[in-house]
Amino acid sequence: MDIIFKDIKESITNWIVIKRDGRVVNFNPNKIKSAINNAFIHVYSNNKTMINTELSELVEEIITKLSSRYGQELTINQIQRVTEEVLVASEYYEVAQAYISHRVQRDQERIKAVDINESIKALTGKESTLVNENANKDSRVFNTQRDLTAGVTAKAIGLKMLPPHVANAHLKGQIHYHDLDYQPYAPMTNCSLIDFETMFNEGFTIGNAQVESPQSIQTATAQMAQIIANVASSQYGGTSANRIDEILAPYGEKNYQKNLKMAHEWIEDEDKQKAFAMSKTKKDIYDAMQSLEYEINTLYTSQGQTPFTTLGFGLGTSWIEREIQFAILKVRLEGLGSEKRTAIFPKLVFTLRDGVNLKEVDPNYDIKQLAIECTANRMYPDVLMYDKLVELTGSFKVPMGCRSFLQGWKDENGKEVNDGRMNLGVVTLNLPRIAIESRENKEQFWSLLKERLDIMTDALVYRVERVKEALPENAPILYQYGAFGERLNEEDSVDTLFKNKRATVSLGYIGLYEVATAFYGSAWEEKEEAKEFTLEVIKTLKAKADELGDQYGYHFSVYSTPSESLTDRFCRMDKEQFGSIPDITDKDYYTNSFHYDVRKNPTPFEKIEFEKDYPQYCSGGFIHYCEYPNMRQNLKALETVWDFAYDKIGYLGTNTPIDHCYECDFDGEFEATERGFKCPQCGNQNPDTSDVVKRTCGYLGNPQKRPMVRGRHKEINARVKHIPESVVKLKRNQKAKLANDSRSVLE
Repeated sequence: MDIIFKDIKESITNWIVIKRDGRVVNFNPNKIKSAINNAFIHVYSNNKTMINTELSELVEEIITKLSSRYGQELTINQIQRVTEEVLVASEYYEVAQAYISHRVQRDQERIKAVDINESIKALTGKESTLVNENANKDSRVFNTQRDLTAGVTAKAIGLKMLPPHVANAHLKGQIHYHDLDYQPYAPMTNCSLIDFETMFNEGFTIGNAQVESPQSIQTATAQMAQIIANVASSQYGGTSANRIDEILAPYGEKNYQKNLKMAHEWIEDEDKQKAFAMSKTKKDIYDAMQSLEYEINTLYTSQGQTPFTTLGFGLGTSWIEREIQFAILKVRLEGLGSEKRTAIFPKLVFTLRDGVNLKEVDPNYDIKQLAIECTANRMYPDVLMYDKLVELTGSFKVPMGCRSFLQGWKDENGKEVNDGRMNLGVVTLNLPRIAIESRENKEQFWSLLKERLDIMTDALVYRVERVKEALPENAPILYQYGAFGERLNEEDSVDTLFKNKRATVSLGYIGLYEVATAFYGSAWEEKEEAKEFTLEVIKTLKAKADELGDQYGYHFSVYSTPSESLTDRFCRMDKEQFGSIPDITDKDYYTNSFHYDVRKNPTPFEKIEFEKDYPQYCSGGFIHYCEYPNMRQNLKALETVWDFAYDKIGYLGTNTPIDHCYECDFDGEFEATERGFKCPQCGNQNPDTSDVVKRTCGYLGNPQKRPMVRGRHKEINARVKHIPESVVKLKRNQKAKLANDSRSVLE
């Protein structure tokens, strides 16, 4: 509590407030002060500020009137009525009007949010935050339009289903209950690691078809694509194939044996037989992986989008496993179609492991070199650091979707299980809002954080309880046919697959940079005290998640939310309420998770060194990025960064310009415009004759074909390149050589 209220602190200690949603909280005079100040800012647009003593006197008068009129038990409406009276009596007429208008507007927004007619009206009016909130959805096509229409209906119903205080916090922008267009309207799960190995071995059913175990790698990848499509239609979020090179290898071996048998019939020499069989099998593997790439990119789920798919690979060392890895990378390097466009899906994640592919003496070092080339040209694969990931999460596995990590888990027999597990949903906390409301008062910050975490708890627990209401027959591919690792009967409880921390549920957050900026200024990364403060914030979230996990028996984990559209929503709402705050709301976006300010240009090594301390407290979901110039002619520099990161962070993504213009053949980075991108050489902005690829969050996106929300667009435009020191040295050497050559010519 602010020191200005010390004289009345004792008299209001026992006061309580009954909120609109029925919750009972302690009375806090600073909230009245904040509301009045916000109204004052709205009227005068920061050209005039209210003196702190004036504010204090107004609040003290409000408290006096409340005490004499209502006693110690208050409602929100009573507080608002008295506040309006005091403002008018004090002749702050315009401020009173702004205060009243804000309250009325918030009431109207609450009503509209649960009004299906209003939701559909906003959609048909093509409100950008609705039609562009998912960069993977093309809102121009019929099936996506149908999904969006169903989604706004489900959101309106879902808000009514949520606990009132959770719905209220979501509508206010204090928290974000993700994927309201799917859950809680339907008791669906979020992202998952599909158990392909068991499904391939035991067979499965899709629709009316009983599918037997594949007898070739081509059939295995065809089945994989069908499984992905059906799983993606039965959940929301990403689907991942873990260690795909090792999973598909037995089916590549079947091809080899068939090809060897064929060779025996036509070739006498045994060595030539093996050479033919190996050559033919390599071709089969390449064709299978190319087919999988095309199938995933041409699939449409019932949600009107390409399945968010991640393929993890890199640890297999047999010749077939190696060949699968080579094929995945070569197919991606080749590109899609006659124009060789960059594939958006699947997301590729390559694993680095010392002794396998990290160093020149390792057996798969040559595959690492191809992975680096692929990253420089196609921005994928991202890389997992095997040893560090095990340290952070308790076991090795690829992320579910783009960054959601399962934590190490063993079944009742002590067997480590990763595939067939899932996430039950995400709720994200608006950390910058708490910092703004605290007004540089850390005591107030921690108090508000505790209050919001209580709401987050109720939201997350509700997610778990709702998804437990599903029946196995609601999603047969998940519960009855093996995608989730076990095959339940119709009468079984789906909770069998969730409880005892088998499933995760995610406590998300956004905007750690803005939090520290509110207390230490925009250059806080240089201050040790500021970084310790941000770490303490994440530790507090981790402690809460651990507490909930022990209490409820599900793995509550701290999740660095990708924030594709949320980076826009939270900042936009806070800017409307609190005004344009330098380096916080004035940017029109909030910074993703714990990331270094995207507008600054540390080297990749400095950025990695700075960010490496955070994931141990948010191991439920994280990724690090480095921004580079064109790296195609300097692959060694990129490898240097990968090697540097190996024992420091668990997961690293590469952002590098790979845009291409088919009108003038420009290759590099398109210039950002207000809403799109254009070729810097010929000015082309036509999506049909250009290929613009940006990392929207964990996944890549093509903003020319599927525009993103304004805040994400601005954040991408603000990103500054983190030029590796080796690139800087190379440029210096080139300049020096040029200067020497010039002198030689002159002489």
